[in-house]
Amino acid sequence: MTTLVFDIETVPDVELGRRVFGLEGLADVQVAKAMFAQARRHGSSDFLPYEQHRIVAISCVMRRGDTLNVWSLGDHESTEADLVTRFFEGVERHTPNLVSWNGGGFDLPVLHYRALKHGVVARRYWETGGEDQSFRWNNYLSRFHERHTDLMDVLSAYQPRAKASLSDMAYLLGLPGKLGFSGDQVWEAYTAGNLQGIRRYCETDVLNTWLIFLRFEMMRGRIDATNLAAEEVRVRELLAAADEPHFAEFLAAWPPTAS
Repeated sequence: MTTLVFDIETVPDVELGRRVFGLEGLADVQVAKAMFAQARRHGSSDFLPYEQHRIVAISCVMRRGDTLNVWSLGDHESTEADLVTRFFEGVERHTPNLVSWNGGGFDLPVLHYRALKHGVVARRYWETGGEDQSFRWNNYLSRFHERHTDLMDVLSAYQPRAKASLSDMAYLLGLPGKLGFSGDQVWEAYTAGNLQGIRRYCETDVLNTWLIFLRFEMMRGRIDATNLAAEEVRVRELLAAADEPHFAEFLAAWPPTAS
């Protein structure tokens, strides 16, 4: 079985903002400021409507066979279309079980809109049993199927008032959580040209999600404490060998006694 943990990071789609709000001639920063103001006017925060998000990073943890990998799709020059295409090509190639934190509530809807915008074909992802009967009762689209496990949704028993943040759940389990970066800083980092920082932040999010998923797997009896310990050692070894500063910081914030 292949498991793919994923997370996206987004910034305002300023091209769309110009068209929606008639802001031609304004700089990107000014357009984004107006978009955030519109969001606050119609809600309690500056969180933009889903269709106004543009994807700038997609990070993954993949556990397949005897291998474990963590990476961000594409590179610093990749377009949004390339990132979204790569994500759905991975689903097409491996048919993984997807795992996310709030993926059903945010990441996947945004991926749907952006795939539609860029003409991305994702036949396997949208399969519901018409061509492959095995997808009739277990597909990516049903909230209660296991081809996609939204951990935030499942662990809250699908109750909105019971939902926890990824960082709080990570801290509860003795995991590193957020490391000097948060989602509301992504636009600021992007305008400063710090795409590398965004990608690294996204990678630590999927690492936290993977480690929480392992605890969930033990809780529901699919692995035992010995398996959990072995999987955590595998993560530690991967991060130590990668020689990346954000992975070293993650390891330092995750002492072995917390396992």
